[in-house]
Amino acid sequence: MHFLAASIFIATYAGIAIGDVPGFALDRTGIALLGAIAMLASGILTTQQAVLAIDIPTILLLYSLMVLSSQFRLGGFYTWIVFRITRFMERPERFLFLMMTVSAALSAIFVNDIVCLVFAPVLTVSLLRAGLNPIPFLIGLAVSSNIGSAATIMGNPQNMLIGQLGRLHFGYFFLWCAPPSILSFVGAFLIIKLKYGKNFSTQHPHNVTESIEWPDFDRHQSLKGILATLLLLAAFFTPIPREISAIVIAGLLLCSRSIHTRAILGLVDWHLITLFCALFILIKGIETVNIPTELMGVLSDNGIDLRNLYVLTGVSALVSNIVSNVPATMLLTNFLHPSVPNQWYVLALSSTFAGNLITIGSIANLITFEQAREQGVIVGFREHAKTGIPVTILSLIIVAGWIWVARYLSL
Repeated sequence: MHFLAASIFIATYAGIAIGDVPGFALDRTGIALLGAIAMLASGILTTQQAVLAIDIPTILLLYSLMVLSSQFRLGGFYTWIVFRITRFMERPERFLFLMMTVSAALSAIFVNDIVCLVFAPVLTVSLLRAGLNPIPFLIGLAVSSNIGSAATIMGNPQNMLIGQLGRLHFGYFFLWCAPPSILSFVGAFLIIKLKYGKNFSTQHPHNVTESIEWPDFDRHQSLKGILATLLLLAAFFTPIPREISAIVIAGLLLCSRSIHTRAILGLVDWHLITLFCALFILIKGIETVNIPTELMGVLSDNGIDLRNLYVLTGVSALVSNIVSNVPATMLLTNFLHPSVPNQWYVLALSSTFAGNLITIGSIANLITFEQAREQGVIVGFREHAKTGIPVTILSLIIVAGWIWVARYLSL
């Protein structure tokens, strides 16, 4: 069983790293799901063990925040925000900073993938119509949404997982992770400005799709979403479990007289939820045969101690760019101690910042650039890496510096 579990795990994570299986139309979620099925079919886990392996509080929190974000999407709030800031396009540098600030702030409150999904098409069309080069702004959108999402537990899927498994306090998480996120954001803006400062305008005309229909802004539904968000944030500072607060508010949002339940749930990312469930089962499979404990011993024997925050930062960044940050986080949480919150904070920051390194490092990157591609704007791997690599290196240096400062201040 030990060898079989290890083989299934390695094969699955290798498939996740590659992203597909030659000859099949499988993506990372499909590969992870097949790995979970193999754990069951091989007898490594029973059906009951597989079900109990899924961390229901994490799934509930993720699901609830997707429902909340659906409320804003259907109410036209995100699109309204983008159109409000496009009036500053006459001064590209100011617009870049404003756009990055808004996307970072929204990503800290909502899932960054959703922010990119909604912002990217509106932003692309608006930039093309204004005669601006969309590439630096699209890279800025992806980079800032990743960085902004690192500041809070609810900013991205891996942070939700870390917050739930580490039983982290919402406020302390923000106080620890916000400073390096803010510094990284400033650094990212300056890097993009330095690289593209003389290339904000484009000399090449683009055909813009005129048939795009943006959701109309609904003041009532948007205010309803804002109120729900404020209530949720307030509840996060109470002893009430986060997942209970979130699912109750999600339930209240479903009680609408104008937005059908099917419309709200239709915007929930079931693909991502399936990925989480499959990874929980996969990790439980190797835990059953004590592979994480043995692996920890092997790493320690070779001088790699993940309890060292600097080592954890480097390993997290590396693994996140091999298999993506959610599977990396799912694996690395097995080596963290629940009583040492700084380990969990560092994992949240490093795994999220690592997503800026290359295009495939973050789902937010892929969403942004795929949405832009539909308007004929291509952000290539190399083009993104020219900005993503220095931004990531700077961000990780900031994390390392913050580890030292936090230790000095006893945070």
